[in-house]
Amino acid sequence: MNDMATSRSVTAFALDDAVSVINRRELLGYVECWWNGRWYEPPISPKTLAQMLQASAHHGSAIRAKRNLLVRDFIPHELLSRDEFGKFVLDFLVMGNAYLEDVPNIAGRTARLKNSLAINTRRARDGVYWFVEKYHAPHRFEAGRIFHLIEHDVSQELYGKPEYLSAMQSLLLNENATLFRRRYYLNGAHAGFVFYLSETAMDDADVNAIRESLREARGQGNFRNLFLHVPNGKKDGVQIIPISEVAAKDEFFNIKNVTRDDILASHRVPPQLLGVVPQTNGGFGDVRTARDDFAINEIGALKARMLEVNDWQGREVVRFAEYQPTSPAPVK
Repeated sequence: MNDMATSRSVTAFALDDAVSVINRRELLGYVECWWNGRWYEPPISPKTLAQMLQASAHHGSAIRAKRNLLVRDFIPHELLSRDEFGKFVLDFLVMGNAYLEDVPNIAGRTARLKNSLAINTRRARDGVYWFVEKYHAPHRFEAGRIFHLIEHDVSQELYGKPEYLSAMQSLLLNENATLFRRRYYLNGAHAGFVFYLSETAMDDADVNAIRESLREARGQGNFRNLFLHVPNGKKDGVQIIPISEVAAKDEFFNIKNVTRDDILASHRVPPQLLGVVPQTNGGFGDVRTARDDFAINEIGALKARMLEVNDWQGREVVRFAEYQPTSPAPVK
C-alpha cells in the first residue's frame, strides 16, 4: 500500500536558464594567476571587464569622466602623445592594469611610448610580456620594454583588479532591470487588458462594432480613444480590466536608483558631474564645490599613480597642468 502511494506521488521540479559566470559572487574567489607555460593568466578575464564597461550608463560615464579629466590636464611629451596617454588611462580604470611599450628606434633608444592593450597583454617571468590575440600568433616583448601599472590586489601581485568590483552585482542588476523592462515593452505585456461587456442594452451588432473598432486601433496610429453611447445602460456594464502588473513600474525605478548609487559610490564620482537628476528639492549642492573636491582628491590621486611612468623612464614624460579650483560664487 505504501509502495502504491509512493508511486502515485507527484514530484515537481523546475529547470532554470543557464547562469552566467559573471553573475556569481564566487568569481572574485578565483584569484590565482595560473602559469600556462609562457605567461600568467589574469585572475579575471579582461574581456569580461571590457563587456561590463557597457553594462551601465553610470558605470561607463564615471570611468570616462575620470579619463577625460586626466587627459585634459595632461601635457603631451615628444615620447607620449595625448592619444596614447588616454588609452593608457582608460585601460587602467577599466582593467586595473595598463601597459606602455617602449618602442625603440634604430639606435636602440626610445622612439616613443605606445599603449599596449590590456585586454591582450599578458605577464610572464623575468620582465617579459606577451601580446596575445585570438587569430594571430602571440608576440613576445623584449624584457624591460613594457611598463605595467597595477591597481594592487591583496590576493596576488602579478595583476591588478579594478576598484569597482565591489559594485559588480549592482552593476549587473542595473543592466538586468533595464533589459527586463525593455523586453516587457517589446512583448506588449504593458498594453494587455480584458474588455468586459455585460451590458444587456447592447445587441450583437453593437458588440461587433466595438470589436471592429478595437481591431482597427492596433498598429500605426494606435492609442486612439473609443466612444460608447449606451442609452439606459447599467453601471459597470462595460469594464476595462488591466492584466499587466502596474506595481512593477515603481520597483523598476527603485532598483535603478539603488544600483546607480552603489555604482557611483564605487567610483566616488559626484552625481552632479554625471548629469544625474536630483530626486529632492534640495538637490546635490554646488556643482563647483563637488568638482573641485573630486579633481583634487580623486583625480589628484590618479595623477600621482600616472607619474610612476617617470620612474620607469628616468625622465619626466608624464606631466600635468596644475588644477585651478573654481573661485567661490559671489554672495548676493
